[in-house]
Amino acid sequence: MFCHKCGTQVSPDVQFCPTCGTSLAVGASSLGGAPAVAWTPPPMVEVHAGRWISEGWALVTADLGNYVLLALIFLVLSSAVPVILQGPIIAGLHIFTMKKLMGRRAEFADLFTGFNYFVPTLVASIVIGLFVFAGTLLCVIPGLVVAAMYKFTYLFIVDKRMDFWPAMQASHAVVKRDYAGFTLFLILMALVNVLGALCCIVGLLVSVPVTFAAITVAYKEIVGFEQRTVDAL
Repeated sequence: MFCHKCGTQVSPDVQFCPTCGTSLAVGASSLGGAPAVAWTPPPMVEVHAGRWISEGWALVTADLGNYVLLALIFLVLSSAVPVILQGPIIAGLHIFTMKKLMGRRAEFADLFTGFNYFVPTLVASIVIGLFVFAGTLLCVIPGLVVAAMYKFTYLFIVDKRMDFWPAMQASHAVVKRDYAGFTLFLILMALVNVLGALCCIVGLLVSVPVTFAAITVAYKEIVGFEQRTVDAL
């Protein structure tokens, strides 16, 4: 289960969160169970891929030093331990950007707060990776669509304290409103990273955080952050 205030994963028999001290007697959600706050998919979704990427670019360039450092650590750790660490670090990048969007002070250490959601983000990264691989085997396009379907998974885990499968379902519930639009969004972000790679690889230190920032911007616009998450961050 998770602490419903700070998101730290704790054992079911713990009465108080070891990180923030919040009582867990009421309001905490259990892994595999329903989230503490019910969530209903939006009836309509409009994809604004270009604007989201533009806003992601603005966020990153406004704090370029921190984002470059975060991207460097992300790329190094993801390359060194690609399966185990990728999910929690992705969550940490989203948390950093969430704080930026909320007008909160974001710090380098926020990258590692994603480890509060280690198990669900780890399992999500493995399952999503398998699904995308299977889709790619069928044809490249199904693989792209599957990848687009689950781009919001880590944000649902962090923001709504969902386990990996409900978070994947929630992400799919958003994307299925416009498969084509969100797949185009994914392709445009991939092209941004291609351009980053062409810039002597160093450009990836900018393009990678831009893509994560764009996804966070899109999530905020479409879904919105939970008030308890805003308060906790």
